[in-house]
Amino acid sequence: MNLRIKHNLEIPANEIQWRFSRSSGAGGQNVNKTDSRVEIVFNVSDSKSLSPYQKHRILIHNDVKLTNGCICIAVQDRRSQYQNRQLALGRLTLTLRELLKQTPKKRRVTMPTRSSQKKRVDSKKKRGELKKNRQLKIDF
Repeated sequence: MNLRIKHNLEIPANEIQWRFSRSSGAGGQNVNKTDSRVEIVFNVSDSKSLSPYQKHRILIHNDVKLTNGCICIAVQDRRSQYQNRQLALGRLTLTLRELLKQTPKKRRVTMPTRSSQKKRVDSKKKRGELKKNRQLKIDF
């Protein structure tokens, strides 16, 4: 089953490696018998579905721990292996979407126009006058 990341990006199932092991945590005696912990390994460097630009974008990020050019995600939240597999695929999808998201353009610093400066000063003066008119006027 292929993993759909975006509408134009799909990772084939043969590029994702699975590892299973015994999980710690909930499960009672069953935890000692079943391999419910799931680990996904996706090799970014060897992937044929990613473009060189996408590979570069993923590899330069410091947010994700890359081990030898691979994204490793381990899940042992649920009791069953199937549920952990679904969670691991979801986390891999989310991670790749986040890494491949375009960075927003930087705002170019501009100076305010004369008219906007004048409007700002006028509104401040108007507000000051309003407050001044509220004060009690005592004549001596």
